[in-house]
Amino acid sequence: MKIVAFQGEPGAYSESAVFQFFGSKVEAKPCRDFLEVFETVKQGQVAAGVVPVENSIEGSINQNYDLFFNYDLKVCGEVIVRIAHCLIVNPGTTMEQIKAVYSHPQALAQCRKYLEKMKWEIIPAYDTAGSVKIIKEQKITNAAAIASRHAAELNDMEILERDIADNKDNFTRFFVLSHEDSAPTGKDKTSIIFSAKHEPGALYNALGEFAKRKINLTRIESRPTKKTAWEYNFYLDFDGHRTEQKCAEALIALEKYAVFVKILGSYPKAILP
Repeated sequence: MKIVAFQGEPGAYSESAVFQFFGSKVEAKPCRDFLEVFETVKQGQVAAGVVPVENSIEGSINQNYDLFFNYDLKVCGEVIVRIAHCLIVNPGTTMEQIKAVYSHPQALAQCRKYLEKMKWEIIPAYDTAGSVKIIKEQKITNAAAIASRHAAELNDMEILERDIADNKDNFTRFFVLSHEDSAPTGKDKTSIIFSAKHEPGALYNALGEFAKRKINLTRIESRPTKKTAWEYNFYLDFDGHRTEQKCAEALIALEKYAVFVKILGSYPKAILP
């Protein structure tokens, strides 16, 4: 059976991404943090790993983009999971009893307006499903957790409210990590990291290499290099496989304006659920 690593406890959205991409027969291996997912894949303990990279409400999960820079792993797939947050409690706990709420900081941010109305104490946890585990194991009857319906079911907990995120169109995009990327399918995307040279027009000219070849850029984001103040790496996604002629030409041309270029991988485009 193929083993795939994810961050969090059983019932986490990352676990859902594993099964959504690989199917129900895969074995999902929980990891405490994102670093452990990357390290487990690097060491060959698992066939692949799944990590979130972007949420449609709160934006990028920056830690994972930094880890892609530091690890020599490839993106071989992407999967988009609909996020439906539930308010979860120990059986018998009522809304009136709740004084605090536990969840991952991203989930708490995605439910900001809802939580502002409730005026509960906010307690960050390492994982959404992990927050359910905390209030269950510690028998906390005056607090709730924000997590998935599946997390509630796995832990025999009660759901008081469903779909409590501020925006109901709440999706998270996940990357699938491995040592190799995917072969062309005709409906692909490519992800890269590059740093533009410190000269006038370098970034403009770098992006122009894609424009002149009519390659659609689907995402661009900058992250500090963490080496020199005010220097940045750029994370870029574009339509097409790195082996396609126009994409390969653009990547070669990009090197004229870049300090370095790192190809994270090419992979089939995910379908919005």
